Amino acid sequence: MRALIVEDSCATRTILSQILRGLGFQVVEAGDGSEGLVRLEETGGADLALVDWNMPGMNGIDFVRAVRRRAAHDSMRMMMVTTETELESIARALEEGADEYVMKPFTREVIAQKLELMGLWLE
Repeated sequence: MRALIVEDSCATRTILSQILRGLGFQVVEAGDGSEGLVRLEETGGADLALVDWNMPGMNGIDFVRAVRRRAAHDSMRMMMVTTETELESIARALEEGADEYVMKPFTREVIAQKLELMGLWLE
């Protein structure tokens, strides 16, 4: 399976990449939503995107909206991985098209549990 990580923090991208590779995913990285859209087109899509909310340029919510408008990526699952902790933020992300929501800081176990809930990984 292929995963796209859309995150402006290099350290967080590295951590998420290591977790996903350890779970058997091929990983592509992007530093913001605009770069994430380019990576999707370059690679022909992904099964999963892990997306930060707060990024310069195109933020995570705008990325989720843009992806959900593209029929070619209908089946891609999206997980917001963010510091946004308000219930309104969680509801908004899910309404906009995110499938799951993880609050930072996170652990490998939390990411694996969310992937299992989405049917993308079995322990």
